[in-house]
Amino acid sequence: MERQIILADYAGFCFGVKRAVDTAINSADKFSSNIYTLGPLIHNSNVVEYLKESGISKIDLDDIHKLKENDTVIIRSHGVSQHIIHMLQDKNVNIIDATCPYVASIHKKVNYYSQLGYAIILVGDKNHPEVIGVNGWCNNNAIISKDGEDLPDKLPNKVCIVSQTTEKQENWNKVLDIVTRNCKEIVAFNTICNATSQRQKSSEQLAKKVDAMLVIGSRESSNTNKLYEICSSNCKNTVFIENADEIPSWLLSDEKLRKIGITAGASTPDWIIKEALNKMSENVKNDFNEQLEYMEQFDKQIHVGAIVKGEIISINEKEAYLNIGYKADALLPLSEATFDENKGLSDLFSIGDTIEAKVISIRNEDGYVVLSRVEMERTENLKFLREVFNEKKTIDVLIKEAVNGGVIANYNGIRIFIPASHLDLNHVDDLNAFVGKKLDITLIEFEENRKKTRIVGSKRELLKAEKEKLQEATWNKLEKDQVVEGEVKRLTSFGAFVDIEGVDGLLHVSEISWGRVNKPSDILTIGDKISVKIIDIDKENKKLSLSLKALTKEPWEDVEVKYPADNIVLGKVVRFADFGAFVELEPGVDGLVHISEISHKRIEKPSDELTIGQNVKAKILDVNKEAKKIALSIKAVE
Repeated sequence: MERQIILADYAGFCFGVKRAVDTAINSADKFSSNIYTLGPLIHNSNVVEYLKESGISKIDLDDIHKLKENDTVIIRSHGVSQHIIHMLQDKNVNIIDATCPYVASIHKKVNYYSQLGYAIILVGDKNHPEVIGVNGWCNNNAIISKDGEDLPDKLPNKVCIVSQTTEKQENWNKVLDIVTRNCKEIVAFNTICNATSQRQKSSEQLAKKVDAMLVIGSRESSNTNKLYEICSSNCKNTVFIENADEIPSWLLSDEKLRKIGITAGASTPDWIIKEALNKMSENVKNDFNEQLEYMEQFDKQIHVGAIVKGEIISINEKEAYLNIGYKADALLPLSEATFDENKGLSDLFSIGDTIEAKVISIRNEDGYVVLSRVEMERTENLKFLREVFNEKKTIDVLIKEAVNGGVIANYNGIRIFIPASHLDLNHVDDLNAFVGKKLDITLIEFEENRKKTRIVGSKRELLKAEKEKLQEATWNKLEKDQVVEGEVKRLTSFGAFVDIEGVDGLLHVSEISWGRVNKPSDILTIGDKISVKIIDIDKENKKLSLSLKALTKEPWEDVEVKYPADNIVLGKVVRFADFGAFVELEPGVDGLVHISEISHKRIEKPSDELTIGQNVKAKILDVNKEAKKIALSIKAVE
């Protein structure tokens, strides 16, 4: 039986450590000043030495005073206290924060809850730089416990409990149990890093089924020491090494050790693990091709968010399977393949196609890497929408649903909210009327951060721009005394607003007719198409005055010809005064029947004999064109 080398599913650099190392290496190309890491960037002497060769030195906290203005300081993945941040800011140095995002999240939590009056309990090693840094975000008042045995007898009633990211789960459970039994108000955040949990779990599982276990990493590394503790308790032949030179000869030569497991701490770089694998392959009698496969699998480290390329090896209605050159095949579900609900996988791909997709799960319950095309496209679509927002471009969207206050539109899987007030220039009563329709919109708000993405669109802004363009062209061609066509858009008590090719003009009630008009709605209706004359125009202040009556002849102009004296005329009683009644002969021309000319009998007031709207015959007694007066007599007819 050949001996086997089995690499743990999760080993080596975690996301936070890799991010810190990459950040440090990239900074060497960006800054010409002296570059320092505040303490060792990670707990690995090989990495520290590599950075030193790249021009990045280490400076201790006690030597911050030696920094010069414009020096560059990289805050390591363990993070530092708030006080240290302020000290660096006071020195006016360039600060590159490579704090692991998971550690930075703990900083925010303890800072927030300590300000709310919670006592902070921190599960971890009080001498570890991560713990020291976290404590500095709650005024160094945290109660620090490794496993609960060192907790004070009396605990505060109101506590917030967090953990060092590399702590063992069992220690967290022990402390939490004590706190739960002794404190009344508890806010608990299990801040053990997922990468730490994965490494500890996979190492434990591997250690239980091998004859020997090799743990690779720095002896200063907390998470590597915990891996060693876990492996030692499950495999008696467990060895802790920092590099390949420390692999003991007995591990290489003892043929009774048929299965040898390998794991590595989160601060152990790839090349250290590969060197150990190389040495093992030289000394362990193993299938060489199988060993190469192990190494290739290790070389291909993937993470959530990575873009990978693969060949489709199988496809059905619900999912496609891909070979991505990894130790596990990948799965692309239909729901993650396209935003188009009307297309199936066979419409999009064929066996043998090579495609790119984003990793959204390292391992599902069946052991497959789960991929997504829509998330990869979403990233590109968001990038495009930000460009649309910045450059005020126009896009075409589909309205998916009506919600309170507006509608939800979809642009290639991206949700866009359009407020009701931005669907049209005028008030919209029925939002459901827009569902299923496509609209051209522009973006008026674009907010994207780690917590949410909020995008707000507007059709109104485009309509407004179109209207302004139309109005500008209209204003340029309008002149006083022009006769133009328009549409009645609104009616008020003082007149009507008429749309003239996008420009609102006021048709005052006094300009509707030569006759008396009580209210515009007596003459006009919204939607009426009418011809009007421009009687006044103010292009600078955008004011337009219109007249309807100006298009008809002034009725008093030839009144003496139309209404010669001593003739009988038919008119309508339109209003009363104490001294008589006014009779309309035509719109704009009223005659007065004095109270003494209404009847042969004596009356007290005109209404004793007449009613408004009554048609009467009267004799024309006198016509005065200049004074616009006509004297009438009803009794003279009798």
